[in-house]
Amino acid sequence: MADRELKEIGEDPSLLIVDDDEPFLRRLARAMEKRGFQPEMAETVAAGKAIVTARPPAYAVVDLRLEDGNGLDVVEVLREKRPDAKIVVLTGYGAIATAVAAVKVGATDYLSKPADANDVMAALLADGEALPPPPENPMSADRVRWEHIQRVYEQCDRNVSETARRLNMHRRTLQRILAKRSPR
Repeated sequence: MADRELKEIGEDPSLLIVDDDEPFLRRLARAMEKRGFQPEMAETVAAGKAIVTARPPAYAVVDLRLEDGNGLDVVEVLREKRPDAKIVVLTGYGAIATAVAAVKVGATDYLSKPADANDVMAALLADGEALPPPPENPMSADRVRWEHIQRVYEQCDRNVSETARRLNMHRRTLQRILAKRSPR
């Protein structure tokens, strides 16, 4: 974070955090409050849109996948209500296609989970000119692979055969991977 030029929070420290993971939401809100922001929390797309419509914040951190829809809907409404807002999209499933979609609808930056408060603050206050520094402790390639397999497995309603077909791998191989613990 030291290499990257950070701007000051400014006169309006309002921050909207939209995430359906309640413990993460509360932890991030507390951490951002300690850093000088005034966070407001929402756990759904509907609640996020309501807050944006009533009080458009200067900053927003929005999870991509929420229980009642897509976080990009909140980003679009915020971009309409407050074009100068700095918006960071968080996701547990980082992919180029979703990053491009997030930026197209108005996100300022895109972070993959797990992201901590320092990463979020750096993204919110970044000058925008310089590239972000590499992460301090990125996930290993094995962990990224395991996370992807778990995500597809959940999306297929824990159906091993369907997951194996979609991942283009043998069912027995997938079963062995699923039986193991997650890599570090």
